[in-house]
Amino acid sequence: MNLKTFRNPSGELLDTAFHPGTRADRLVILGHGLTGNKDRPLLVALAGALSAAGWPCLRISYAGNGLSEGRFTAATLSKEVRDLRALIAALPRETRLAYVGHSMGGAVGALTTAVEPRIATLVSLAGMVRTAAFVKREFSGITPGTGHMWDKPECPLSQEFLEQMLKPGSTLAAARLITVPWLLVHGTADDLVPDADSREAHAAAECVKRLILLEGAGHSFAEDYQPVITACQLWLETHLA
Repeated sequence: MNLKTFRNPSGELLDTAFHPGTRADRLVILGHGLTGNKDRPLLVALAGALSAAGWPCLRISYAGNGLSEGRFTAATLSKEVRDLRALIAALPRETRLAYVGHSMGGAVGALTTAVEPRIATLVSLAGMVRTAAFVKREFSGITPGTGHMWDKPECPLSQEFLEQMLKPGSTLAAARLITVPWLLVHGTADDLVPDADSREAHAAAECVKRLILLEGAGHSFAEDYQPVITACQLWLETHLA
């Protein structure tokens, strides 16, 4: 498969970056958070380190984000889950997959893994769980259709996005359905998605799981990527090798 020409079910070309690795029939897919894209520094640093350790990695920008085709206003949870599943379906059947999602990408990962049997292990980095609480905190004073997320004109707030975040309001039901090993990493100084989200998801999950709380780390772990890299490497060695 030529990943540079992959189009989602809506016919939109997705922007991707592939990092080769020496481990055959393995692939780590990395997904970004809200208003982000595949080139967020955390994802670039993590993919580079994992690739150097032998893990092939694929960074993706969901439709409407970064250089991917599509409208940002249509970048909802359900659409990103659908696009991720379509990408997975296009990969060779023998490939064992890990998905690593940051922030809203973590919510997409939980929702997808709950219904997608090809994901062998899941990693959530500052993963969003209480989606309704998030949009109420961040966007309560913004009018859908006219306002923008965090005053970014390229990121208009849509009614469809809001509705999907408000109902059912969390990914906890999906967390209970996940059966593959799940690593959750969260910073205790995260001021965008509180670490309580990961603690709740970890408590709800009935699979093999581990929660790592990084003292003093913020939402994007920009203080030091190495603890995140180390945690992911060790997890993949145990659950994807």
